[in-house]
Amino acid sequence: MTDDLPRCFGSTSALYAQYHDTEWGVPVRDDRTLFEMLILEGAHAGLSWETILKKREGYREVYHGFDVARVAAMTDFELQKALNNPAIVRHRQKVPAARRNARVFLEMQDEFGSFSDWLWSHVGGEPVVGHWETMADMPARTALADGISKDLKKRGMSFVGPTIIQAYLQAVGVLNDHHKGCWRYGASA
Repeated sequence: MTDDLPRCFGSTSALYAQYHDTEWGVPVRDDRTLFEMLILEGAHAGLSWETILKKREGYREVYHGFDVARVAAMTDFELQKALNNPAIVRHRQKVPAARRNARVFLEMQDEFGSFSDWLWSHVGGEPVVGHWETMADMPARTALADGISKDLKKRGMSFVGPTIIQAYLQAVGVLNDHHKGCWRYGASA
């Protein structure tokens, strides 16, 4: 890295630092971006986030720029082609889960007006700001993540367990968990 800003994470990788500094913890209300992050966080399960960031453009290509309707309409042939594409993590359960999750996402948009409205209703429309001393103090899951995970699973989504949803909530700024030693702590957006 060319700078020495204190960060929650990402001080050893320019890609990771840029993600931390510009995206992580910033409130997202755009459904396409919320869908993108849901798919990427699901793909992240069991892997490093940096691995997913390095393949992000590949995911954008395979999943039609995260156009929810287009992902929901992907054919079995397209999914099989994705499983053979080294631009993404080729996981036999995660790839078809993207289509299934897109279909549920569309149903939720119909039911609630937008996925964003549904998601942000869990926190009264405002980010929950953590006051953690260090990253080690942050819980891997919370009651909020547990409840959202349970609802999404009930609706038919997969790769939305509580720890994945905790990371998702942090990624899309529903939880602003920059710790007190981070230069982004206390920053609004």
